[in-house]
Amino acid sequence: MGDLTGKRILVTGGSGFLGRHLCNRLAERTPAAIVTHRRAEYDLTEQAAVRALLNDSRPEVIIHLAAVCGGIGANRENPGLYYYENAIMGIMLMEEARRRGVEKFVGVGTICSYPKFTPVPFRETALWDGYPEETNAPYGIAKKTLLVQAQAYRQQYGFNAITLLPANLYGPGDNFDPATSHVIPALILKVLDARNHDRPFVDVWGTGSASREFLFVRDAAEGIVLAADKYSDPDPVNLGSGQEITIAALADLICRLCGYRGTIRWDTAMPDGQPRRCVDTTQARERFEFVAQTTLVDGLREMIDWYERVGSN
Repeated sequence: MGDLTGKRILVTGGSGFLGRHLCNRLAERTPAAIVTHRRAEYDLTEQAAVRALLNDSRPEVIIHLAAVCGGIGANRENPGLYYYENAIMGIMLMEEARRRGVEKFVGVGTICSYPKFTPVPFRETALWDGYPEETNAPYGIAKKTLLVQAQAYRQQYGFNAITLLPANLYGPGDNFDPATSHVIPALILKVLDARNHDRPFVDVWGTGSASREFLFVRDAAEGIVLAADKYSDPDPVNLGSGQEITIAALADLICRLCGYRGTIRWDTAMPDGQPRRCVDTTQARERFEFVAQTTLVDGLREMIDWYERVGSN
């Protein structure tokens, strides 16, 4: 546990969905300090703000979670914004970290960086075998750019930067904004609304045939902490559960867990996104002993319960 104990750790995006869970896990490793910030205080798309943040926080370890992202609709509407802000935040943060002699940089990328037709399960060696799915390619490529930077900085400067590729996250505290939410909170919101107002159907984008893999947020936090503590190699590593489910099966499961007995109407004029997503988790298990613990059913139950108690208020 030598990389985190007694260290000053900066977590960008630490007040966000994943960040809050990650900071709770980090606290168990007895660091000297965990530093978080908000964009209103330090806007990481501005070089002066990046420099000020590092000057003020004096981190020895940086875990870079901060990102601008959303579901298929948000990606279609904001390709330029998602490309620029995600790329520039990471590029400037890593450069300033290198200049200041930060001991370790943990870059948290995205499964969206994989090619559109990657064979399932996604193995890290397939990352460069094609172009990402079009609706989220700008976001995925921006994050993949940071992998190249991390590997180049390791090669030239000996900078200890690692890259993790988590599957789609979900759990308590997720983003339920209809304009920017991902598929699970979007479905929960629609299904609960239909149940509560006795609506006979729910409209969902696509055909339902696309598949996804989902990683519970606390499992993701644990995987990041384990990698930050134990992993220091250049190869990117997947974080996932290794379990694949179609969107149609996911929608049926959410309906059952919410107690909704209506039907799903598929809007086939809208895109499915990437046809399939499911990652190979072998490297995470072998290199830093990460294995996801939460089943999709248990994670969804907890998420739905949290939203009905807290999130909908």
